[in-house]
Amino acid sequence: MIRLHGFAVSNYYNKVKLVLLEKGLAFEEVYNRASKDPATLELSPLGKIPFIETEHGPLSESQVIVDYLEELQPSPSLLPVDPWQRAKIRELVTYLETHVELTARRLYPQAFFGGSVSDHVLTQTRDDLIKVITAFGKLARFGPYLAGNQFSYADCAGLVHLPLVSMATKAVYGEDLMAAFPIRDYLKLLGERPSVQRVNADRKAALAPK
Repeated sequence: MIRLHGFAVSNYYNKVKLVLLEKGLAFEEVYNRASKDPATLELSPLGKIPFIETEHGPLSESQVIVDYLEELQPSPSLLPVDPWQRAKIRELVTYLETHVELTARRLYPQAFFGGSVSDHVLTQTRDDLIKVITAFGKLARFGPYLAGNQFSYADCAGLVHLPLVSMATKAVYGEDLMAAFPIRDYLKLLGERPSVQRVNADRKAALAPK
Protein backbone atom coordinates (compact mmCIF):
# COMPACT_ATOMS: atom_id res chain seq x y z
CA MET A 1 0.00 0.00 0.00
CA ILE A 2 1.18 3.51 -0.81
CA ARG A 3 1.75 5.78 2.19
CA LEU A 4 1.05 9.45 1.47
CA HIS A 5 2.83 11.89 3.79
CA GLY A 6 1.65 15.44 4.36
CA PHE A 7 -1.46 17.13 5.71
CA ALA A 8 -4.92 17.84 4.38
CA VAL A 9 -4.57 21.64 4.18
CA SER A 10 -1.65 21.50 1.72
CA ASN A 11 -2.69 22.15 -1.86
CA TYR A 12 0.08 19.99 -3.30
CA TYR A 13 -0.74 17.16 -0.91
CA ASN A 14 -4.37 17.31 -1.99
CA LYS A 15 -3.38 17.23 -5.65
CA VAL A 16 -1.66 13.87 -5.13
CA LYS A 17 -4.45 12.62 -2.88
CA LEU A 18 -7.01 13.42 -5.57
CA VAL A 19 -5.05 11.43 -8.15
CA LEU A 20 -4.86 8.45 -5.78
CA LEU A 21 -8.62 8.62 -5.22
CA GLU A 22 -9.43 9.02 -8.91
CA LYS A 23 -7.36 5.95 -9.72
CA GLY A 24 -8.81 3.88 -6.89
CA LEU A 25 -5.38 3.12 -5.49
CA ALA A 26 -5.17 1.96 -1.89
CA PHE A 27 -3.22 4.39 0.27
CA GLU A 28 -2.60 5.34 3.86
CA GLU A 29 -2.30 8.96 4.98
CA VAL A 30 0.59 9.85 7.30
CA TYR A 31 0.47 13.25 8.99
CA ASN A 32 3.59 15.33 8.39
CA ARG A 33 3.87 19.14 8.33
CA ALA A 34 7.12 19.21 6.34
CA SER A 35 9.16 18.15 9.34
CA LYS A 36 12.93 18.32 9.05
CA ASP A 37 13.58 15.44 11.44
CA PRO A 38 16.05 12.76 10.31
CA ALA A 39 13.33 10.19 9.57
CA THR A 40 11.55 12.60 7.23
CA LEU A 41 14.76 13.70 5.52
CA GLU A 42 15.53 10.08 4.75
CA LEU A 43 12.30 9.91 2.74
CA SER A 44 12.11 13.47 1.37
CA PRO A 45 15.62 14.97 1.16
CA LEU A 46 14.42 18.57 1.58
CA GLY A 47 11.71 17.67 4.05
CA LYS A 48 9.05 18.80 1.57
CA ILE A 49 5.57 17.38 1.44
CA PRO A 50 3.89 15.58 -0.10
CA PHE A 51 5.98 12.50 -0.50
CA ILE A 52 5.04 8.86 -0.76
CA GLU A 53 6.44 5.56 0.36
CA THR A 54 6.10 2.65 -2.05
CA GLU A 55 7.27 -0.93 -2.13
CA HIS A 56 10.29 0.34 -4.10
CA GLY A 57 11.14 3.22 -1.79
CA PRO A 58 10.22 6.87 -1.24
CA LEU A 59 9.32 9.46 -3.88
CA SER A 60 8.99 13.23 -3.47
CA GLU A 61 7.81 16.23 -5.54
CA SER A 62 4.10 16.26 -6.29
CA GLN A 63 4.28 16.29 -10.09
CA VAL A 64 6.83 13.47 -10.11
CA ILE A 65 4.49 11.48 -7.88
CA VAL A 66 1.51 12.17 -10.14
CA ASP A 67 3.44 11.05 -13.22
CA TYR A 68 4.49 7.89 -11.39
CA LEU A 69 0.91 7.11 -10.38
CA GLU A 70 -0.26 7.59 -13.97
CA GLU A 71 2.31 5.05 -15.17
CA LEU A 72 1.72 2.71 -12.23
CA GLN A 73 -2.00 2.49 -12.97
CA PRO A 74 -2.83 3.76 -16.47
CA SER A 75 -6.56 3.14 -16.06
CA PRO A 76 -8.53 5.22 -15.45
CA SER A 77 -6.22 7.51 -17.34
CA LEU A 78 -5.81 11.13 -16.31
CA LEU A 79 -3.97 11.95 -19.54
CA PRO A 80 -5.00 11.66 -23.19
CA VAL A 81 -3.51 8.97 -25.42
CA ASP A 82 -2.06 11.44 -27.92
CA PRO A 83 1.52 12.49 -26.98
CA TRP A 84 0.94 16.11 -28.04
CA GLN A 85 -2.20 16.46 -25.95
CA ARG A 86 -0.43 14.87 -22.99
CA ALA A 87 2.37 17.41 -23.35
CA LYS A 88 -0.13 20.28 -23.52
CA ILE A 89 -1.67 19.21 -20.22
CA ARG A 90 1.77 19.06 -18.61
CA GLU A 91 2.48 22.52 -20.04
CA LEU A 92 -0.75 23.85 -18.53
CA VAL A 93 0.04 22.40 -15.10
CA THR A 94 3.55 23.86 -15.24
CA TYR A 95 2.19 27.33 -15.98
CA LEU A 96 -0.34 27.03 -13.18
CA GLU A 97 2.11 25.79 -10.56
CA THR A 98 5.50 27.20 -11.50
CA HIS A 99 4.29 30.62 -12.60
CA VAL A 100 0.84 31.44 -11.19
CA GLU A 101 0.72 29.64 -7.83
CA LEU A 102 4.34 30.23 -6.86
CA THR A 103 4.00 33.93 -7.65
CA ALA A 104 0.76 34.21 -5.66
CA ARG A 105 2.45 32.44 -2.75
CA ARG A 106 4.31 35.66 -1.94
CA LEU A 107 0.93 36.98 -0.78
CA TYR A 108 -0.02 34.06 1.45
CA PRO A 109 1.59 35.34 4.68
CA GLN A 110 -0.62 38.44 4.54
CA ALA A 111 -3.66 36.84 2.94
CA PHE A 112 -3.97 33.78 5.19
CA PHE A 113 -1.59 33.88 8.17
CA GLY A 114 -1.86 37.34 9.71
CA GLY A 115 1.53 38.48 8.47
CA SER A 116 2.44 41.43 6.29
CA VAL A 117 4.18 41.91 2.96
CA SER A 118 6.06 45.05 1.99
CA ASP A 119 4.48 47.54 -0.38
CA HIS A 120 7.29 46.94 -2.84
CA VAL A 121 6.64 43.18 -2.90
CA LEU A 122 2.90 43.74 -3.19
CA THR A 123 3.33 46.04 -6.18
CA GLN A 124 5.83 43.77 -7.91
CA THR A 125 3.75 40.67 -7.23
CA ARG A 126 0.63 42.25 -8.68
CA ASP A 127 2.49 43.12 -11.88
CA ASP A 128 3.98 39.63 -12.05
CA LEU A 129 0.62 37.98 -11.42
CA ILE A 130 -1.10 39.92 -14.17
CA LYS A 131 1.59 38.75 -16.59
CA VAL A 132 1.56 35.08 -15.60
CA ILE A 133 -2.23 34.87 -15.27
CA THR A 134 -2.56 36.30 -18.78
CA ALA A 135 -0.16 33.64 -20.05
CA PHE A 136 -2.03 30.91 -18.18
CA GLY A 137 -5.26 32.12 -19.75
CA LYS A 138 -3.87 31.45 -23.21
CA LEU A 139 -3.55 27.76 -22.31
CA ALA A 140 -6.53 27.11 -20.01
CA ARG A 141 -9.75 25.99 -21.73
CA PHE A 142 -12.43 25.60 -19.03
CA GLY A 143 -14.27 23.60 -21.64
CA PRO A 144 -15.69 22.62 -19.15
CA TYR A 145 -12.54 21.11 -17.61
CA LEU A 146 -9.27 22.97 -17.35
CA ALA A 147 -7.68 21.37 -20.43
CA GLY A 148 -10.86 20.72 -22.44
CA ASN A 149 -13.79 18.33 -22.36
CA GLN A 150 -12.17 15.55 -20.30
CA PHE A 151 -11.20 15.46 -16.64
CA SER A 152 -7.40 15.19 -16.43
CA TYR A 153 -4.69 15.63 -13.87
CA ALA A 154 -4.69 19.32 -14.84
CA ASP A 155 -7.94 19.41 -12.85
CA CYS A 156 -6.28 17.79 -9.86
CA ALA A 157 -3.99 20.83 -9.86
CA GLY A 158 -6.71 23.31 -10.77
CA LEU A 159 -8.95 22.27 -7.89
CA VAL A 160 -6.34 23.00 -5.24
CA HIS A 161 -4.49 26.01 -6.68
CA LEU A 162 -7.05 28.23 -8.41
CA PRO A 163 -9.18 29.00 -5.32
CA LEU A 164 -6.06 29.92 -3.32
CA VAL A 165 -4.88 32.38 -5.94
CA SER A 166 -8.34 33.93 -6.15
CA MET A 167 -8.69 34.24 -2.38
CA ALA A 168 -5.18 35.58 -1.86
CA THR A 169 -5.46 38.30 -4.48
CA LYS A 170 -8.90 39.34 -3.29
CA ALA A 171 -7.75 39.46 0.34
CA VAL A 172 -4.63 41.51 -0.40
CA TYR A 173 -5.65 43.70 -3.32
CA GLY A 174 -9.41 43.81 -2.88
CA GLU A 175 -9.64 42.37 -6.37
CA ASP A 176 -9.75 38.79 -7.62
CA LEU A 177 -7.11 38.69 -10.33
CA MET A 178 -8.59 35.39 -11.54
CA ALA A 179 -12.04 36.93 -12.08
CA ALA A 180 -11.84 36.59 -15.86
CA PHE A 181 -12.11 32.81 -15.52
CA PRO A 182 -15.30 30.85 -14.66
CA ILE A 183 -13.75 29.42 -11.52
CA ARG A 184 -16.96 29.21 -9.49
CA ASP A 185 -18.73 27.13 -12.16
CA TYR A 186 -15.58 25.08 -12.67
CA LEU A 187 -15.30 24.23 -8.96
CA LYS A 188 -19.00 23.40 -8.83
CA LEU A 189 -18.50 20.92 -11.67
CA LEU A 190 -15.52 19.32 -9.96
CA GLY A 191 -17.48 19.17 -6.72
CA GLU A 192 -19.78 16.58 -8.25
CA ARG A 193 -16.95 14.03 -8.19
CA PRO A 194 -16.75 11.76 -5.11
CA SER A 195 -12.96 12.14 -5.03
CA VAL A 196 -13.26 15.94 -4.82
CA GLN A 197 -15.94 15.68 -2.14
CA ARG A 198 -13.59 13.53 -0.07
CA VAL A 199 -10.65 15.92 -0.47
CA ASN A 200 -12.78 18.96 0.34
CA ALA A 201 -14.35 17.31 3.38
CA ASP A 202 -10.99 16.23 4.78
CA ARG A 203 -9.54 19.70 4.24
CA LYS A 204 -12.53 21.30 5.98
CA ALA A 205 -12.15 18.92 8.92
CA ALA A 206 -8.45 19.73 9.19
CA LEU A 207 -9.23 23.47 9.29
CA ALA A 208 -11.95 23.14 11.92
CA PRO A 209 -11.08 24.49 15.40
CA LYS A 210 -9.96 21.75 17.73
